[in-house]
Amino acid sequence: MNSSALPTRGQLERTLSQRVQAFYRTQLGHQPSRVQCYIADGKITIVLEDSITKPEQLLMENGQEQLAEKVRSDLDKALHPQLSTMIQEIVGIKVVDIFSDATFDTGRSGTIVVLEEAPQLRESQPKRSREENAGVSDE
Repeated sequence: MNSSALPTRGQLERTLSQRVQAFYRTQLGHQPSRVQCYIADGKITIVLEDSITKPEQLLMENGQEQLAEKVRSDLDKALHPQLSTMIQEIVGIKVVDIFSDATFDTGRSGTIVVLEEAPQLRESQPKRSREENAGVSDE
């Protein structure tokens, strides 16, 4: 593959973040306020802010913490096959495992996706120093 056709790490992480946020909105009718995806060594880490749905919040408020946690766990398991397919389409590499967990106290959830291999990425252009950009020298 032509290296200029490869995405940079940042481009792929942004695409994943946008698609994961849309996925949760369409599947659960609940949009996390922020989704961050990080790619490293054949793994994708996904952090969702404000990911707890209204039904889960209602269960927690009514002292049904265990039921809320069971609902979250069951939802994650139900979503994993579709999430796996979507991620494979985006990165072009087989997903071999997915792990998820949520923390109700903070409203965050996290997912770790293990890929069969690390995605091929184009090196992003090195950032030029401020001095180079401004034409300033130390002399």
